[in-house]
Amino acid sequence: MNKKYGYIRVAASVPELKVANVSFNIQEIIKEIKLLAKEGVQIVTFPELCITGYTCADLFSQDILLKEALNGLKEILDKTKNIDIVAIVGVPLVCDNQLFNCGVVINKGKILGIVPKTYIPNYGEFYEKRWFSTSNTLCSKTIKLFKEEVPIGIDLIFRDVNDSKIAFGIEICEDLWSPKAPSVESSLNGATMIFNLSASNEVIGKYNYRKNLINMQAAKNVCAYIYASSGVNESTTDLVFSGYAGISENGTMLVQNDRFDFKTNHIIADVDIQRLMNNRIKDISFMGVSSSLEYRIININIQDKNNNLYRKYDIYPFVPSDETQRFNRCEEIITIQACGLAKRIKHTGMKKCVIGISGGLDSTLAFLVILEAYKRLGISNDNLIGVTMPGFGTTGRTYNNALKLMKNYGVTIKEISIKEASLQHFKDIGLDLNDRSVTYENTQARERTQILMDIANKEGGLVVGTGDLSELALGWCTYNGDHMSMYAVNSSIPKTLVRYLVNYFALKEEDKQNKKTILDILDTPISPELLPPDKNGNIKQQTESVVGPYVLHDFFLYHFMRYGASPDKIRFIANEAFKGMYDEETIDKWLKFFIKRFFNQQFKRSCLPDGPKVGTISISPRGDLRMPSDADSSIWLSNLD
Repeated sequence: MNKKYGYIRVAASVPELKVANVSFNIQEIIKEIKLLAKEGVQIVTFPELCITGYTCADLFSQDILLKEALNGLKEILDKTKNIDIVAIVGVPLVCDNQLFNCGVVINKGKILGIVPKTYIPNYGEFYEKRWFSTSNTLCSKTIKLFKEEVPIGIDLIFRDVNDSKIAFGIEICEDLWSPKAPSVESSLNGATMIFNLSASNEVIGKYNYRKNLINMQAAKNVCAYIYASSGVNESTTDLVFSGYAGISENGTMLVQNDRFDFKTNHIIADVDIQRLMNNRIKDISFMGVSSSLEYRIININIQDKNNNLYRKYDIYPFVPSDETQRFNRCEEIITIQACGLAKRIKHTGMKKCVIGISGGLDSTLAFLVILEAYKRLGISNDNLIGVTMPGFGTTGRTYNNALKLMKNYGVTIKEISIKEASLQHFKDIGLDLNDRSVTYENTQARERTQILMDIANKEGGLVVGTGDLSELALGWCTYNGDHMSMYAVNSSIPKTLVRYLVNYFALKEEDKQNKKTILDILDTPISPELLPPDKNGNIKQQTESVVGPYVLHDFFLYHFMRYGASPDKIRFIANEAFKGMYDEETIDKWLKFFIKRFFNQQFKRSCLPDGPKVGTISISPRGDLRMPSDADSSIWLSNLD
């Protein structure tokens, strides 16, 4: 089931070890293979030279150890021949009159292929050239082991017979640290996963450097990088090993272990091959460098054996869960917004900005961003003209918050009711006063926009738009109403992030009255306030009761735009992520709603005003989204059926 959506379950294992005790070591490896197979793992890697131990030193020159290593490999094959899992083990092998440090790929009692280490470290604490040769001196293409002719070389890619996107390459320890790592060539030739059998000792500062190196290699090669290093049971004659294991996907560390564990331990992750391939296809520079090596493809049959999902998805993909990271992210986003607007102000020579203030989140964020831009340009706040335009749905809470916000920050305040102008327009077009259709709502939105545009013309200023990414994705805006402005600072900010950005200002605000106003705005229900309030004067028209929860739509948008995920895959991961919050029927309903509106409302996005891109997703027709306004959504909707 999970293979259908592009997931492959991988593991990195660090078994307990006794140096040069092959019998003990292979028993630990066999136990791990059996245990991980029960966990649904499809591919597992073990550390470098795990059958013998990495720190055997001159014992690698002893025939008895090399023979015992081969016997140990044979025992692993024999005792796992009925287990359907691909395992990669480290063993010293003699070929072409040389000793090689190898990664051996096995499955169901068969050796699929052998990859020798290329870069042999011989500096500082390392002196591997004393025992091992580099793959560059390998002459043979095959090696005879246990009466079978087996492929050997660094030119091997192991690929699933049913899905060519599921493919992996191997590199060993120092290969990763090289400026020309073998994984680069493997990735260019189709490997979406790289497994590294390593023996990396610990010194101060190396942990973070190594982790960053793994993440960077995964990001640069747009692949999953699965890394397992020798554990603390290696010889401590001169060095200490920690047994670090990490699984990174396109630069994001999905999982890593606790180091310095004397017992056998492992980590497991479901890597998303479809996501990786989508990134590769979109990033045309990925294949900008031609490969210089011709690879041999080793066919493997990776069975789909998982119905559950091992990885977790954040329900707020646009919002960092870590508080410190979130605060820093908010600061960076606001800086991008403010600098984008500041450049536009400098270019036009217009110091004045005009903005409609509703007392809601979006207009509050845009308002505060304008003031940030003014700070950078040394422009006084009274150059900002804030306009509150009460209409038929305006409540006392939002009206008062709008006035307080403008007064607190010393901007120029204008109050212009749109009621009479809207009533006149209803009369002009023959709309019944009791009509509560979309015309009733859009008349008010367009009237407000007209007022802002005309004030901007009169004052020589710029109308700053307040609409956010989520509204634009759903087309939840009035065409040529709040849809239009002269610069739209929120156009790539999703609704779930707007709240945190406004809260960032509240956290930084030292003035108690200002902070109180912003916090009350944060606590106000989301509404366009275009329909009359209830009998108690409270907001009756709440957006999410009409278009659905923004937390769902932002989740859909992120996976749809960022990774090109199919609707049924989005539904699959949404059901996992929102378990206990929304049932499957609710998720299905709003996902279909999202798809229909995303396609049907593209005409609004085709003529968006300028605005800064701040994250990985933007729907600007000049940037990230070149989409026809009349594309048919049928195949996306039928994918859910």
